Amino acid sequence: MTPVARLPEAFLRSLEGLPGFDRRPFEDVHAEGQARPSLRVNPLKWRGRSTGELVASLPAAASRPVSALPVPWWAGGYRLEPRPAFALDPLWHAGAYYVQEASSMFLGHAVQALLGGCSGLRVIDVCAAPGGKSTQLATLPQTGLLLSNETIRTRVPVLYENLVKWGSPKCFVSNEDPSALGRLGGFFDLMLVDAPCSGSGLFRRDPAAVAEWSPAHVDLCSRRQRRILAEALPALAPGGLLVYATCSYSREEDEDIVDWLVRDQGLTGLRVGIPEAWGVTESVTASGAAGYRFYPDRLAGEGFFLACLRKEGEGPRRQAHSRPVRSVGWKGTDLGDWLGEVEGWHLAERDGDLIAMPAGLASDLAVLAGTVRLRKSGVRLGRMVRGRLLPDHELAMSPLLHPGRATLALDREEALRYLRREVLEAAGQPPGWAVASWKGVPLGFLKCMPGRTNNHYPSAWRLRQSGAADPG
Repeated sequence: MTPVARLPEAFLRSLEGLPGFDRRPFEDVHAEGQARPSLRVNPLKWRGRSTGELVASLPAAASRPVSALPVPWWAGGYRLEPRPAFALDPLWHAGAYYVQEASSMFLGHAVQALLGGCSGLRVIDVCAAPGGKSTQLATLPQTGLLLSNETIRTRVPVLYENLVKWGSPKCFVSNEDPSALGRLGGFFDLMLVDAPCSGSGLFRRDPAAVAEWSPAHVDLCSRRQRRILAEALPALAPGGLLVYATCSYSREEDEDIVDWLVRDQGLTGLRVGIPEAWGVTESVTASGAAGYRFYPDRLAGEGFFLACLRKEGEGPRRQAHSRPVRSVGWKGTDLGDWLGEVEGWHLAERDGDLIAMPAGLASDLAVLAGTVRLRKSGVRLGRMVRGRLLPDHELAMSPLLHPGRATLALDREEALRYLRREVLEAAGQPPGWAVASWKGVPLGFLKCMPGRTNNHYPSAWRLRQSGAADPG
């Protein structure tokens, strides 16, 4: 393990007196080196199958096999040792799991603790890239619709890719500044602001970040966080839940922001139940609100902060501008051969693409399409060409795909060749479209020809010969 660079003295002094901070063990755990990775299983793609089977299939980067320990605050979350070679695992590319830091998974526990009896909620992730928390929000039974927004245009492709691989049909992606989200006045019941921060909570994962830390950077991040929150909050409905999170230890980015939300924005802090055995530190702010601190010397995770607040007030949601999206029918097409079922799904056309989503989201799509720049809407099925579907990769990644579609079951080496967009043999496979799969999980489409196949894995996502970028 690579030891972390020596922590700045100014940084350590700034943490003195914070709830849960103990300098010596904090320094010791950073001196040990990088943290253990963790993953969160995708129930859409690994339902009814043992986690042991998934872990056993992980390609080990060391000489010993990978072992897993449960993340205490999220069922389906596991810490791993040693670190697998994720980029060489077809199941990672297929979206069977997401590589996410364990502390961040506390988001799901907090939402379920406070909104456990709710369903059909409209949810927004304001600063969503690369998409880890969005994939968890999409998994929650409380979520009826999820808008994952990313301000920085160059980060939208990775957010889109991760949500497509996750496969939830209730996900939308937008590329807007938080100031534009206010036009959706009161549209959302739950808002997550995982704000850009100074990143001190990830020093063990990214030792280079140590050199970038400074009090001036903390101050800059604090001001940016207030701007994002002030501009995005109008999109949260009265009575709605705001979840604020950072991967920083600094009070200026954590408790001080919570107090500002209570004092200047009129929100009310909420408490989340936590067993003492978890090692999470509850921090009561000056306003009496509660925040939750994660220290790597106290628990199995990295530095993280989360607080939940309710937006006060009553009244109807403001009517946002809407733009009707053309609905389409499926009769007279071959969609019945592609979709497991059509009933209960709304089919629409946007920019020549046929898209599908749960039927109840049709009016929501009209509002979002008329207000923000959408980069993803539900599941893009493909394009109709002379009454027949030219399928899109989103369909292969989604639960809408007909389970009876022709499938080409690949071994590991064949799966990696498919992910590199190489030509595969298809001896005995009937001509036409087929689904390439690994361990029963779809990887994407290919088209079988006499003696060979056409590989339709997205070019931009292909596994490079030297290996794809390993997730953090």
